[in-house]
Amino acid sequence: MLSMGYPKTIKRFTAQEYYNLERDATYRSEFYDGEIFAMAGATRPHSVIVLNAASGLHQRLKGKPCTVHDPNLRIKVLPTGLRAYPDVSVFCDPPQRDPEDPEGQTYTNPTVLVEVLSSSTEAFDRGTKWFSYRQIESLRNYLLISQSDPRVEIFERQADGSWLNRFVNQLDGTLTLNVLQIDLPLREIYDRVNFSEDDDDLPNDAAYSAPKY
Repeated sequence: MLSMGYPKTIKRFTAQEYYNLERDATYRSEFYDGEIFAMAGATRPHSVIVLNAASGLHQRLKGKPCTVHDPNLRIKVLPTGLRAYPDVSVFCDPPQRDPEDPEGQTYTNPTVLVEVLSSSTEAFDRGTKWFSYRQIESLRNYLLISQSDPRVEIFERQADGSWLNRFVNQLDGTLTLNVLQIDLPLREIYDRVNFSEDDDDLPNDAAYSAPKY
């Protein structure tokens, strides 16, 4: 007699359960649709690009009412419930906290979000995250930065609410962020990045392969 296979049941969590688990966890996780996803460590190129981008933005925003945050800052997308840790975030309005977070460490109104792409995270960054991010009322720019070649994709919200998509894909090119009124050269973003280093050969970069719990 052949036994029938049944689909594996996925355990789902409430937002409060996620926050309780995240508070005591030794590494960060993201939350979407009741599932908790562990975040893996980053490759060397990924880490350098995040630092370069955050540093470049921070330097150019001195004296302006905008604050740059590193990947340790958590955001919530109010319409979808996604809780995520963008690689870089910029807030130009007073930060608003997620009322569901008992620790008050989750914020809901970023102006600019940045994700550095890798082979393991690109589908999620372009799919689930972008679906959620573009529903943030305060968001004006979403940047996707490649770590395998000098290429930055910019999504810019227009006055009618639509999104304009453009690329800068030359190392001598310059990234213009109109909402922040700044320019950021790609050579600065990719300073000390070795493009011959294949992220697929670095096991630390395997993220979102399975739910954490």
